[in-house]
Amino acid sequence: MNKIEALKTERDGLAVKEMIAHYAKMGWESIPEDDVQRLKWYGLFLRNPTPGFFMIRVRIPGGKTGSYQLRALAGIAGTYGNGLLDLTTRQQIQLRQIKIDDVPAVFAKMEEVGLTSLQTGMDTVRGVMTCPVAGLSPEELSDATEIVRAITEEILGNRDYTNLPRKFNVAVTGCPDNCVHMETQDLALVPAYHDGSPERSFGYNILAGGKLGSGGYRIATPLDIFVTEGEALAVCRAIIEIFRDHGSRENRTQARLAFLLEEWGEERFRQEVETRVGKPLPPAGIDARKQIEKSHVGIYRQKQPGMNYVGLKVLVGRIKHDDLAKIAALAEKYGTGEVRISPAQALIIPNVSDRKIGDLDQEPLVKQFAYNPSPVYKGLVSCVGSDYCNLAVIETKSRAVETAKALEARLGSTLKPITMHWSGCPAACGNHLVADIGFLGKKAKINGKVVDAVDIYVGGRSGPDSKLAVKIMEDVPCDRLPMVLEGLVPYHAREKMHRVRGGGAKKVATSKEVATATAA
Repeated sequence: MNKIEALKTERDGLAVKEMIAHYAKMGWESIPEDDVQRLKWYGLFLRNPTPGFFMIRVRIPGGKTGSYQLRALAGIAGTYGNGLLDLTTRQQIQLRQIKIDDVPAVFAKMEEVGLTSLQTGMDTVRGVMTCPVAGLSPEELSDATEIVRAITEEILGNRDYTNLPRKFNVAVTGCPDNCVHMETQDLALVPAYHDGSPERSFGYNILAGGKLGSGGYRIATPLDIFVTEGEALAVCRAIIEIFRDHGSRENRTQARLAFLLEEWGEERFRQEVETRVGKPLPPAGIDARKQIEKSHVGIYRQKQPGMNYVGLKVLVGRIKHDDLAKIAALAEKYGTGEVRISPAQALIIPNVSDRKIGDLDQEPLVKQFAYNPSPVYKGLVSCVGSDYCNLAVIETKSRAVETAKALEARLGSTLKPITMHWSGCPAACGNHLVADIGFLGKKAKINGKVVDAVDIYVGGRSGPDSKLAVKIMEDVPCDRLPMVLEGLVPYHAREKMHRVRGGGAKKVATSKEVATATAA
């Protein structure tokens, strides 16, 4: 039995709640290692790069929040943290450098505005994702907000779902624009039409076993199951319980749902789902998704007449607390106080009327967090990096910005829209394997010196025609990246990049070859 399974057997992760007040009085050094792990069930992460300080990961179901909640988080970050917050690729918010002494006060302030960090870490169902413009987009086939809410309510505080073999990622969307990377999820409900009776004309096809992280990108398996909106929760519950009861609990690197699916096969897995639901399920319908991928950065018409949503790019997802409070104020002044978080690390202000768009455009903050950033900045995404993460090998956010800035200086107006994602380690929190160009941080020895470097991947994407990213270069020093990308980016178009995969195995460039090529 591995260490984590042993501590879960001894005591459920949620049981640590009764100890938080005690540790707040005694200090972080009084916390035994097992409870350092258990605190992750409450979204509390003690990070080696910041000894004595915790990160708090706040659950934002579907990325949907309100100005009053953002203002509360901004206040917490400014009062108890280091003033910085990070938007994650799972539509959540992370608070930095919180002392255990202050955690009870922080939790109380979060609770006042209906926020929680519960079950945002360890072996449970993580934040449930959906399209960030659910209920707003004229393109959507269905608003999945209620399904997200139902799943969240089902799992939060429910010990039936707090002892899974590993983490479990869920996403539901009725949007055809593929902004949530559904093929990377353990469980995904994607919009579909069925040929059966009229009451089944719209619903969801079920995908399962997708993953990023260690072991690479595994494209989720279509289970050949179609469900209506009313059946969605029951099927989700059944699949989570199958994973709970039958997923591997030995080797944690082999404990995701993907590996259970590979062991069982699709047919056995489907049969078990039907057994738990208690009835046969119809086969998959017609996938209603498009291949396009929207970041929702920009000004877009809503389905509501006379209304618009404005997606503001938060560069690499990091924002100062006072800027977050100002964006909350903009949402109240020009919208209805609602704010959405996108997986592309943007903040979306919905319900801006036609008559207010012009005034919003003149706000200084809209120049800073632009709705019309350059092509390279618009698609730039990064994980937290080594400044705050135990696992990251390099500092990704500053490297990402520096590289993008240098690339813009080199290519300028010739740049076309492109997604560039950075992950600081194989955990792949930056989703680098589904980007046009992805970077995996590492250390490399170049001319006898250890330096920050990356492996470069191209052509990855999710959606109905998902593709595995291809590694084309390895051990590329970060300070040489602009030169390397200057030659690569003009050929980033997806139809060109995916030819790399289709043309058979390609030789991966080594650090020595990169050094030779860029020496001049």
